[in-house]
Amino acid sequence: MRHFGHLDDDVRQRLFHREPEHFTRGADPAVLATALGATLYSPATRPRLLEDVRRQAARGVVSMVLCLEDAIDDRDVPAGEANLVAQLRALADAAEHGGPADGTPHHGGPADATPEDDGDWPLLFIRVRTPEQIGDLTRRLGPALRVLSGFVLPKFTEDSGAAFLEALAAAEAASGHRLLAMPVLESPELAHLETRRDVLTGVARVLEKYRDRVLAVRLGVTDLCSAYGLRRSPDLTAYDVALVASVIGDVVNVLGRADGTGFTVTGPVWEYFPVHERMFKPQLRRSPFLLQTDPPGEAVRRRIIEHDLDGLIREIELDRANGLLGKTCIHPSHVPAVHALSVVTHEEFSDAADILHEDRSGGGVLRSAYTNKMNEVKPHRAWAQRVMLRASAFGVAREDVTFAELLSACLCS
Repeated sequence: MRHFGHLDDDVRQRLFHREPEHFTRGADPAVLATALGATLYSPATRPRLLEDVRRQAARGVVSMVLCLEDAIDDRDVPAGEANLVAQLRALADAAEHGGPADGTPHHGGPADATPEDDGDWPLLFIRVRTPEQIGDLTRRLGPALRVLSGFVLPKFTEDSGAAFLEALAAAEAASGHRLLAMPVLESPELAHLETRRDVLTGVARVLEKYRDRVLAVRLGVTDLCSAYGLRRSPDLTAYDVALVASVIGDVVNVLGRADGTGFTVTGPVWEYFPVHERMFKPQLRRSPFLLQTDPPGEAVRRRIIEHDLDGLIREIELDRANGLLGKTCIHPSHVPAVHALSVVTHEEFSDAADILHEDRSGGGVLRSAYTNKMNEVKPHRAWAQRVMLRASAFGVAREDVTFAELLSACLCS
């Protein structure tokens, strides 16, 4: 699989100076953590879940969470589990026999591909409620567990986290299949100033113990806000809410360090999404982006989406500035913006390549090739290394290609 693989070859060649690289489900966790991108959540109760998963993969989604926790009613958990097990078994059966179980076109690898190879589904994770669910679902899925990449662990603290990760390790040992964890930091104790330090240091201890199984740390900002009755409007980012901004800063401070002790920390969910589209309504507040297609012999078609992307875009940019990578998404309309903004610009790539050049391992200062900034080799090295990881996963845009063009290509595909 690879990012922007759903675009036509000629479109990718036009957009990218260096195209995104292929990766497999069995890749190094550092590669997968960088490549998560927009992780789309879906309730496990959806009756056509397998069809949804394939449809989103065809639209460029690379990671999905099938949720048995907050996304569904407490009363629906047994039905959600049963549906999830049935759908994942169907996916595993289709993978084994080289075709989809629901009759949709197969876009994956060769007919003899195994679930560890590329297939027509994203990296899949189950968000459970309790540690016991991990073992139970592992037993019920049997060989079908191989289509999963891991589990999302909610309300993660040192005490609850140890139990979750022990259950994950037991499931991996029992199945013989690698399972990765994405803990979610969202407990009220993390929001409370007097307990935050102890919570974070405790989480750091348990994550270090299970480091080889931790793919990324996720932030549950909605739950953190609920402890104070807060909710940001679509005109504000998470960083405009002082309480949330302080939590994010402290989480990155403890868990996002670039000295080898840190983890990938992903961006918080954006709660707002479009209800419908309208054509040429100048009285509406418009997105700054006009989507265009210009096939030969036809007039340019323009449409305006009644969806203000400004807030989401600002938040993604602030995520990056604050050390977060990737984003939790609850609506497919968010995915193109997250991925388009994850592409490395030609300027970033040029600076990173200069900084990491082997002739400059001794340090020093040099002027950017774009002649607009100073690059300090030693202080900027960790930044440059992260840029190169992101370039492998999301590619490098051509010098004259903008975010708007990347976004338009994704939305028009």
